[in-house]
Amino acid sequence: MDEIRINKFLSEAGVCSRREADRKIEAGQVFIDGVMAQTGSKVRIGQEVYVNGVRVEWGKDPSVLIAFHKPAGIVCTAEKREKNNVIDYLNYPYRIYPIGRLDKDSTGLLLLTNQGDLVNKMMRSGNAHEKEYLVTVNKPVTNEFLDGLRGGVPILGTVTRKCEVEKIDKRRFRMVLTQGLNRQIRRMCDYFGYHVVALKRVRVMNITLGDLKEGTYRDVTEKEYQELLTMIADSSNEPVRYKGDLE
Repeated sequence: MDEIRINKFLSEAGVCSRREADRKIEAGQVFIDGVMAQTGSKVRIGQEVYVNGVRVEWGKDPSVLIAFHKPAGIVCTAEKREKNNVIDYLNYPYRIYPIGRLDKDSTGLLLLTNQGDLVNKMMRSGNAHEKEYLVTVNKPVTNEFLDGLRGGVPILGTVTRKCEVEKIDKRRFRMVLTQGLNRQIRRMCDYFGYHVVALKRVRVMNITLGDLKEGTYRDVTEKEYQELLTMIADSSNEPVRYKGDLE
């Protein structure tokens, strides 16, 4: 994507709210490259925008928070030497980076932003924010297996936090984690002799994957964003140091 809606641009440029921007557009007060803007018009970097005859300057990149349905094979890194890196895959017009990671073989919800403070507050393990997954394994799910996952599993020199686990069908279950150890779910299943066949993240805190098609992304809604800010208001924003792929 290389364009944004004109009302969003005016809001992020500090001119007015989106609602007021829509009113100005309807009143014929907004022009893009000398052409009167219409409701729903889009603007891209380099175009000249005027409101009531005053030019609106392009400042810093607008704040971005998008929800992406990551396909398998895409790597959650901005490292250009990785040919399958998520940044090149998305080709987003502004500099963004992932909030946490999904390992290469996993699919599902990945959030990306250009707000460093947001990343730190959401991803610090001590803040215990929820992430929900659908997991498919290679053999029938037993109650003993699920109880074992719920109670904490010794991996990577520690014991995982107690978590919510619910059976879906013969070989699938839902799991809610509040931490993100390296390949955590796969290691937890391996401990009990199960192999993960498919792993999809469907929720990060209040933001859900929904029916977003694999390989596509959407802007997080204003309602979702405000709810998220409320949820992280008391979270630590100390910088996060990643340790491998986080699930």
